[in-house]
Amino acid sequence: MDENGFISFMKKQRKTENTIRACIEGTKEFEAYLNSLGQSLDTATTQNLETFTQDHVDKKRISKFMWTLSYYFEFIDDKALLKTANRIRFGKIKVTRSQRPFKLKEFRGLQPDHVAILANLGIGDITEMLEVGKTPELRQKLAERSRLEINVIEEFVKLSDLARIPGVKGIRARLYHDSGFDIEKLRKVTPDELLRVTRDFVDKTSFDGIAPLPKEAQHTIDSAKKLPDVVEW
Repeated sequence: MDENGFISFMKKQRKTENTIRACIEGTKEFEAYLNSLGQSLDTATTQNLETFTQDHVDKKRISKFMWTLSYYFEFIDDKALLKTANRIRFGKIKVTRSQRPFKLKEFRGLQPDHVAILANLGIGDITEMLEVGKTPELRQKLAERSRLEINVIEEFVKLSDLARIPGVKGIRARLYHDSGFDIEKLRKVTPDELLRVTRDFVDKTSFDGIAPLPKEAQHTIDSAKKLPDVVEW
């Protein structure tokens, strides 16, 4: 572990001494686990992180632990480990008591029999869909359990991920999905480009709905940027 370099990196971000200490301790704990496998932080894989979390970290510590590790992964610029840490940290999609999880059947354009098959497996809303479809391995297992094509499962997951954006539900999620946007692409697009692409799509396909207005487009992009990654592709 490049402790001195990490400390310098954290100080440049104006992190407190307590935060820096917690991050160093968490990283050293993960490093000790890797060393027991004959590996190091330089050779760590996302599977190492998944196994470590499942078998060696108390469930009550997972969120904070992934928070501390994410800083080190950012420091060493390991995007795969950083994304995995954030996905694990936010893996349980939190819904407040005042919110009703959006039902899969309310998405535009999904086949009712596909929705029914997933409902029979206990998957009826976006929270449940994202939980069972957050990794490629889980999506493949779900495809096998449900006997649905993997592209069908992926469509459900992509629509559910888009529906995490405030104001994006059945029709909007379908519009963005069919226009070629997911969360990651929405973070990178400009409002003008989002408007242009969705307007062109509506015009060319006679989509049963309207493109977003300028303020809505800006809000959608800003919201996408604030959302943590919960799906691994």
